Amino acid sequence: MNSTMAPNVSGVGAPGRRTVYSMCSMCSVRCPIEVTVEDGRAVWLQGNPHDNAIGASLCAKGAAGLALEYGDDQRPQTPLIRTGSRGGGQWRRASWNEALDYIADKLQETIEAFGPQGIMLSDRSGPFTDLTRTFVKALGSPNYFTHDCCCTANAHNASLSLFGFSSEGFIPDLGRVKHLVLYGRNVIECLAVKEAKAFMAALANGMRVTYIDPRATFTACKATRYWQVRPNSDYALNLAIIHQLLRQEAYDKDFVARYVSGMDHLREAVKDTTPEWQEPHTGVPAEQLRAFVREIALDAPHVIFNPGWGTARHKQSFHVSRTAMILNVLMGNIEIPGGNILAKPPEFYGRKGLNHLIDRVPKVEVPRVDGAGTTRPQWDPEIGMLHQAFAAMETGQPYGIGAYFAYRHDPITGLPDTEAAKRALDKLKLFVSIDVRYSEAGWFADVILPEATYLERANILCQMGGPVPDFSMRDQAIAPRFDSRPAWWIFREILRRMNIKEVLDFETIEELWNYQLDGTGVTIAKMREKGFVSLANAPRLTPREELKFPTPSGKIEIESAVLKPAGRPSLPPYEAKAAPVDDRFRLLIGRTATLTHGMSLNNPILNEIAPEQVLWIHPEAVFMLHGFGATVPLATRALGRGVADQHLQDGKLYDFDPAGGGCALTEAIVQIKPALAEGGNQ
Repeated sequence: MNSTMAPNVSGVGAPGRRTVYSMCSMCSVRCPIEVTVEDGRAVWLQGNPHDNAIGASLCAKGAAGLALEYGDDQRPQTPLIRTGSRGGGQWRRASWNEALDYIADKLQETIEAFGPQGIMLSDRSGPFTDLTRTFVKALGSPNYFTHDCCCTANAHNASLSLFGFSSEGFIPDLGRVKHLVLYGRNVIECLAVKEAKAFMAALANGMRVTYIDPRATFTACKATRYWQVRPNSDYALNLAIIHQLLRQEAYDKDFVARYVSGMDHLREAVKDTTPEWQEPHTGVPAEQLRAFVREIALDAPHVIFNPGWGTARHKQSFHVSRTAMILNVLMGNIEIPGGNILAKPPEFYGRKGLNHLIDRVPKVEVPRVDGAGTTRPQWDPEIGMLHQAFAAMETGQPYGIGAYFAYRHDPITGLPDTEAAKRALDKLKLFVSIDVRYSEAGWFADVILPEATYLERANILCQMGGPVPDFSMRDQAIAPRFDSRPAWWIFREILRRMNIKEVLDFETIEELWNYQLDGTGVTIAKMREKGFVSLANAPRLTPREELKFPTPSGKIEIESAVLKPAGRPSLPPYEAKAAPVDDRFRLLIGRTATLTHGMSLNNPILNEIAPEQVLWIHPEAVFMLHGFGATVPLATRALGRGVADQHLQDGKLYDFDPAGGGCALTEAIVQIKPALAEGGNQ
């Protein structure tokens, strides 16, 4: 295929009416969707009705997909190469051949200066990372990063230290849960339609909810119990709950005896963390905590403590997530109805999984630049810690970074302290943004490569974990409206220019899909019937006597063998923080159901219905929505609307939870003053 030709899936653009089953990309959840196409134009979007958990439902963001496609021409329409200073907004249009040749030349300069390990890529993680990991590894670099240092890193690494697998390895059986405990997990306003629907159905079925958050969210309004805790105090709360459960012996002794190591360590750590001890730290009355423990003791084992999602918040968030998981262990709720169900691989049901692209690439022996898995053994090298790559850009230690691909990821919006992030990025030889929009990071890049929108492209197939695993697809529904390309093609063309041709040596996406599906017994035609193929007819549980955990001891490790060599305690004392005084407050941030981080405020429909960016004030903290304060001139709807919280987090780029690695996003202190009215009066 000539590299100037746009690759289309067969049948795209055909006349008449047809239905395409695909996957939304208006946020990172990637809900299954049904697309109605008439004469090559997408005319209707809804949830995939073949998926019983979502049905025809879409959230506001998903419903605005057609507005992204047809109502928003404020997006890159051709490759752009920077001509002025970084961030200055001076660009020239380029052909794909010219832009890709330019990138290849800069990559070669980087390799000569730093070695191949001086190349890195970050993306939003998720089910398609086999492609991005393969691209980076094929170039000879270990430095692939997700955005998780600002999201799930602490929960992810906490789960690894306890169970030996990610927190995504558990799926809560909400349909049979009696009591759900949420730490700031604002399910009603979250990004996941399936989860929100399951949550509302469980409430209607009598599930009790304890919601813990300094801010009274919509989820708090639905909860049975709401504790408006002091900010960043949830670790103290968990230590006290564990203390009380052990004191009352209200835990699953049989499960603990069979599967858990380190109970003596746990008892020692919580011996003094009484309900009275936690009260001044959290604001939760001691007697209320005792009543809560009595209640969950009656509901056990059908009690789930959600370890959090966006748990990159403060410097003990890792231990908030870890103690929430320990509470699940004490409940004995693992792999039972109404508990935390283990995500099953295809092999559990006697099926073969997808073939991985990354298996086509030799192993990279060079250690990661962030130390994940080596000097910091408690950090998972599969996700990395992006802030430490920025540190390497600035210092050249442990080695330099010269080229950076930000794929569908905006680190300038996501990371704290914008100016510090830009100082690091300005030292790069090459910064490439691959995206469907003009992001803050893209505006600071050297090259912008326009990816085709999710309706205009097909992605590699993905394998989704769950009680029943499945293969899922994002299929191309319509032809690209502008001179944009799918990611698999972009990465293939860069590798070809670097004389690395065999790794992604596929001429069409169907050819790539056939490689992935080889030996699975599933065909492309079968995938297209519903957009996914389930690998079993019904879920089944692992028998209790067969439960195994991939930790060094083979048990759930309360005293972690992973944390010990890292010099990190498994259950450190709670670190109390003094309340800010006078007109100063701790800054808390969060999301809204109608916007995805900084991605969608420029969408013509979502911009119209976006909430006003107000400031919620708690006695010790203020809360603001994330994703506002855009500065890109071409994103005219979002430009200048609201305030970017990352601008208020001065000095926080390298301030992180030392155990889990997540950015300490709620450690910033801000000063609040009344605005001056016209005439200078407050």
